[in-house]
This record gives sequence, structure tokens and C-alpha cells, in this order.
Amino acid sequence: MAQVDFTERQLTLKLVYYGPPLSGKTSNLRALHGMVDQLNRGRLMTLDTRDDRTLFFDLLPIFFRASGFSFRIKVYTVPGQPVHEATRKVVLAGTDGIVFVADSQPDQREANRASWQNLVANLASLDLSEVPVVVQYNKRDLPDAVALDQVDRFGDPARKLEEACAKAGAGVVSTFFELVARTWERLDRDLKLAEKLGIDGAAFGRALAEHVGVTTDRIGG
Repeated sequence: MAQVDFTERQLTLKLVYYGPPLSGKTSNLRALHGMVDQLNRGRLMTLDTRDDRTLFFDLLPIFFRASGFSFRIKVYTVPGQPVHEATRKVVLAGTDGIVFVADSQPDQREANRASWQNLVANLASLDLSEVPVVVQYNKRDLPDAVALDQVDRFGDPARKLEEACAKAGAGVVSTFFELVARTWERLDRDLKLAEKLGIDGAAFGRALAEHVGVTTDRIGG
């Protein structure tokens, strides 16, 4: 659950990028970090492992003068290799929202499915099954990318999917803001944020977009 400090008037959100090895989690974070003005972001930290890596950075406090409240968003990736299961669970603990980065290559179907099942199991073990999850299919630029109407929707035929080519930065912003919107919606329902802070989801989204330095057309896709 989000860290809310009404005394200090600060809310901290934690977002995690999850998925199979080399699906593009790192590329998403690098692209997102690179789009944010240097004054508004923390340093991109990397914990390298033998065959994958964990990255994290902060979007530094976003201040709402009308309410006197500030927001901080912590963004993480998790290593995809099965050997790093313990690390994945530690990073996943306390998350408020997840981007599941699936690989569009046809030979990665099983890896996508195994990673999804691992995510579901870990969320259940951490009592986080209600946390919003946005599914992004990355590497859509590859010539053999599976058509979107044929990809795995992980048990939900109506699941909305985000498309991306994270190395080029395409789809990174829209995926991030889709997750932020869903995360805010859930937290507002549980914590009555709009009522207590005087800030609705639309205002939060606009302020975050201004903070990150993107336009509304980038958010929309």
C-alpha cells in the first residue's frame, strides 16, 4: 500500500516493471528516466547480476500548491531470471502498481506465460492480488512480432494491452501513465485520496505529465 503521511503531507507510490528475462524492462526504465528533466528525477541506480539487472529511480516530489501535498514515485525493475526469485519478491513487496513487460517474439510465449504465473503467485504470497497490472507487449517493431490479436492475454480476453518499442522510447510514456491512472483509481477508492487531498485523478495526471515533461498526446499513446 502507498505510503501516506498526512502530517508531512506526502504520498509515496511504488511501481514495479516485471516480466521474463530480456523482455525490455530495463529499456522501459532507461527510456522513462531519460525523458524526465534532470531536476525532477533521482539518479538511475543499477544492481547488475550475472545475467540480468535491477534498476530503480525516483520521480522527485511533485508539489500541489493548492493542497500543500507532495508526491514521490519510486520506479523499479526486477530481474527476470528464475535464479533471482528472492530478489523479485523483495522488490515486489509493497508495490502499488505493476507493468508486466511481455516479449512479442513468437519463441517467447512460454517465457511470458511462466513469468506471468510467477507474478501471480508472488502477488498472492504478498497479499497484493488486487494491485493493478498493466500488460505491455514490447518489441513490436520486430518483423516476426506476434499479431496483437493472437498474443496471450493471460486469462482475460478483454484485457487492454499496451504496445511498445522500448529501446526507441515508443509506448513507454503511455504505458507508464496508464499504470499511474489505474494505481490512483485504486488508491482513491481505498484511501479516499481525492476527498482528503482535494486532488482528483485528472489533476494528478496533469501535474505528473508537467513534472515529467511530456504532452497529453504522448500520454495517450
